[in-house]
Amino acid sequence: MGAPVRIYIVGGAVRDRLLGLPVKDRDWVVVGATPEWMQAQGYRPVGKDFPVFLHPRTHEEYALARTERKTAPGYHGFVFHADASVTLEDDLARRDLTINAMAEDDTGQLIDPYHGQADLQAGLLRHVSPAFAEDPVRILRLARFAARFGFTVAPETRTLMGAMVEAGEVDALVAERVWQEMAKALLENAPSRFFQVLDDTGALARVAPELCRPTRSAALAVLDEAARRALPLAGRFAVFVNELPQGELDTLCERLRVPNDCRELARLLIAQRQTVASASLSSELALALFKATDALRRPERFAGLLEALACLPDVDTDHLALLGKALDAARSIDAGAIAKQAASPREIPLRVDAARLEAMAGALDRT
Repeated sequence: MGAPVRIYIVGGAVRDRLLGLPVKDRDWVVVGATPEWMQAQGYRPVGKDFPVFLHPRTHEEYALARTERKTAPGYHGFVFHADASVTLEDDLARRDLTINAMAEDDTGQLIDPYHGQADLQAGLLRHVSPAFAEDPVRILRLARFAARFGFTVAPETRTLMGAMVEAGEVDALVAERVWQEMAKALLENAPSRFFQVLDDTGALARVAPELCRPTRSAALAVLDEAARRALPLAGRFAVFVNELPQGELDTLCERLRVPNDCRELARLLIAQRQTVASASLSSELALALFKATDALRRPERFAGLLEALACLPDVDTDHLALLGKALDAARSIDAGAIAKQAASPREIPLRVDAARLEAMAGALDRT
């Protein structure tokens, strides 16, 4: 087969090790091999678009070194070429960013032909080659890396991304992929950076124009506060879009096919934030609120609403805690036991509400 087969660990595992971060997933590239050789060694083929194999013992993915060539607009129009003549440098050249285009051999030696280590140290996100412009998903991925690491975008890469937007490349992105990357970014340490990068390049106006206004407002700080508080995805999404009119939120969610839990909590926050945050709630108003938000049957969702509200400026978090206690008190009432004692079915809801109000009164008393 000519030159000996060499196996390298590549991409994110190398990047994260150099950053001192835990390595979660490892990707491997095999240079100088053929599919037949891989199968003869016990690797099991799984790749559809290009040759990828599972290691016979670890079941980690091993890909043959490959090159790619764009043949159509969007991000599906690629032809891949993989054979024993493709070098490691050829394979690394097709990757998106220099920080993801590094490899290590079996001795731990770093192979870094595109100076990714220097960009890591400088905190820069820089494209490897002009081929970056061939895949619009890379704009989303770069913005997500900005949210993860807090890195800045190299000027020449920002210019290239803007040119991609002007050329209409991002218009080929499907809604599912946009949401997939956005959801991952929302869960990063500094999610605001994702939206800032997309806005700076003009991409946000193409894929989610409703978010341009929140991106240029105090909503970014609120979003990062939600990240600091480790809110789950639905809470972070709701916090970020809480200033949107209901109609714009619905349009955004329909276009991106936002999951129901994110959509529901966002709608709930927009509709109820003023009422819930009010410092003058009586037990009667609180019970009406619990009924309006279905909190008695869905306390977990109401707890998510309180978590989201706690991220907003000028909200009394002590008041939110009281509301949580009031809900616990209301839910402690045994409606079934009251029903058995009621003289008529019509009397049941009145007696249940009276019991709930009595239980809630103490919880809402600040003194």
